[in-house]
Amino acid sequence: MTALSTPDVRLHASWAEAVAEFYAVGEEHMHGSGLWDFEHLDVTEAGCRTVVEHLLAQADPATLQPEGRVHCTYYWITEGDEFVGYLALRHALTPWLLEEGGHIGYAVRPSRRGEGHASRALALAVRAAGEHGLDRVLLTCDADNVASRRTIEGAGGEHEDSRNGKRRYWIRTR
Repeated sequence: MTALSTPDVRLHASWAEAVAEFYAVGEEHMHGSGLWDFEHLDVTEAGCRTVVEHLLAQADPATLQPEGRVHCTYYWITEGDEFVGYLALRHALTPWLLEEGGHIGYAVRPSRRGEGHASRALALAVRAAGEHGLDRVLLTCDADNVASRRTIEGAGGEHEDSRNGKRRYWIRTR
């Protein structure tokens, strides 16, 4: 069953395999991952521990954020003990996030796409956003990303407009 889990180093092996899958299909930027330096990503167990610590700190209001960044709760999409993907729930919107990034970003590892994980994870994330006090959330997707568009629309996304090659949707959380 698809779940949103707190990032955990115990999933290191599955996470490292997923990172290799993303790289193998040319997706070095993994939406919702909270990772920025993909070129130097350390997929060892120690590297995974560093990633997990970084991700967990981002949700803590005491963690100072660089200019243009917001606090964010990062989840790993899981099924049992398998890492299936990433999901980010941003607590606020910057001007850039309002245009292109939205409150929620996600990516499912290539070998697990088409199984409904994104839809189930998004439904869980919308519920979590409501628990964080957000009445509605913004999601965006590339205009040509039919799978993501269907996922967002299936979760109740109402298309507001398209800007800069991105379709923008709002979903009510309550």
